[in-house]
Amino acid sequence: FTPEASSIMLFGPGVTEVAKAKPIRAISRFVSMPATFARLRGNRVAFCGVMTAYAQSMTDLDAIDDRILRTLERDGRLSNLALAEKAGLSPSACLRRVQALERRGVITGYRAVIDAGKRGIGFTAYVTVALNSHTKASQEAFERAVARAPQVRECHNVTGAVEYLLRVECADLAAYKHWHTDVLGTLPGVAAITTYVVMGSPKDDRA
Repeated sequence: FTPEASSIMLFGPGVTEVAKAKPIRAISRFVSMPATFARLRGNRVAFCGVMTAYAQSMTDLDAIDDRILRTLERDGRLSNLALAEKAGLSPSACLRRVQALERRGVITGYRAVIDAGKRGIGFTAYVTVALNSHTKASQEAFERAVARAPQVRECHNVTGAVEYLLRVECADLAAYKHWHTDVLGTLPGVAAITTYVVMGSPKDDRA
C-alpha cells in the first residue's frame, strides 16, 4: 500500500516529480533515491509532508484491511478468492492488500490451531511468578529458563506484585505438579508461585 499520488501533491511543489509517478511506485521511488530527499529538504513543508504521508502509509489500516485481518485470524488458510468475497474486493485487489500487509509486518505469519485435547494436553493454568530480585540479570535468567520449557506457552513480564504471568499446558495435574515442583520451583530467583487452573474458556480467540 502506498498513498495516492494526489494526496502527495497536496504537500507542495517540491513533490511534483513524485506525484507524477504511478501511485504504486510513488513511495518506492523516493525512498530508494536519496537524491530525491536531498532536493525535498530545501522545501521543509514539502519534505515533512512527504515523510508524514510515508509514515501514515506504513501504519494506517483502513476498514478493509481490518476486515481482511479479522477474517484471516479466524481462518488463515482461506483461499484468496474466498477472502476477497468476504472483504468485498476483487481477487487481485485482495491479493495486493494481503501482500502489502505482509510486507509491512502487520501479518507476521500463519499458524495452525491445534486441538489441545487430541494433542494430549488436558491441563492448562495461568501461573504468576514473583522473583526475589528485581535486577535485569535475574529477569533475563528466568526468561531464558522458561524459554527452554515446552510447558510454558506464554510468558509475560507484567506490572503489579509479581514479575511474570505464564500460560502453562501439561498432560494432566500430575504432570503439572512435577513441573511446578521439580522445574519451576527450583529456578534460581523464584520467590513465589501462584497457580490459577483453567476450568473452562468461554472465549478464546486462539482456538
